[in-house]
Amino acid sequence: MTGAGEPSTAGGSLARTHADRPGLPRGRSGLPADEVGSAHRDRLIRAMIAASAELGYADVGVAEVVRRARVSRNAFYAHFADKEECFLAAVDFGAQTVFQRITAAAGFRGGISAYLRFLADEPEFARVFLIEMQAAGPRARERFAAAHAHFADLIRRWHEQHRAADPTWPAVPEEVFTALVGAIHELIATRVRAGGDPTALEDTAVRVHRALVRGWS
Repeated sequence: MTGAGEPSTAGGSLARTHADRPGLPRGRSGLPADEVGSAHRDRLIRAMIAASAELGYADVGVAEVVRRARVSRNAFYAHFADKEECFLAAVDFGAQTVFQRITAAAGFRGGISAYLRFLADEPEFARVFLIEMQAAGPRARERFAAAHAHFADLIRRWHEQHRAADPTWPAVPEEVFTALVGAIHELIATRVRAGGDPTALEDTAVRVHRALVRGWS
């Protein structure tokens, strides 16, 4: 997704809003209607990430999102039924982006490094994904569970690749990969709550991985 104009706030790119920028131009001298609609949606998603990270999902209202996005309430409701739908769209956008980074990496260390670097570069999304999703209702928790399962499946695939290259790697049940993702996410969430750097957890995550997988018998 691409927005019009340069975003105004510091922080991760997914949370850059347009709170001190004018609205998008309209009319014959402005952007085509479809481009305006796409830019509005982009602004709203980024504004939702920024607002939820700063205020907490429970305290975010539509008025706050449209203020940060510099669009009208009508524009909001043209794209989303309510704030939950906007929040879920924002989470989906961020999750799609991070999984593209992880999938492109080689092996567990490469994948966890890409994941931790993404979270460090996008601190607002890290807080939304790891903390606020748990407070955003059952649909958000289902999204998080699906992301958890997807990450576990990626680790399983990497493990199978390792075993193909090195038969000394043991076969392990699916539950081990689920447990590994749960342990890693708890480590990262604790670090994010404290305002720490997630990338410092790379070696710890790799050791947890080895302890659970290589030590299985």
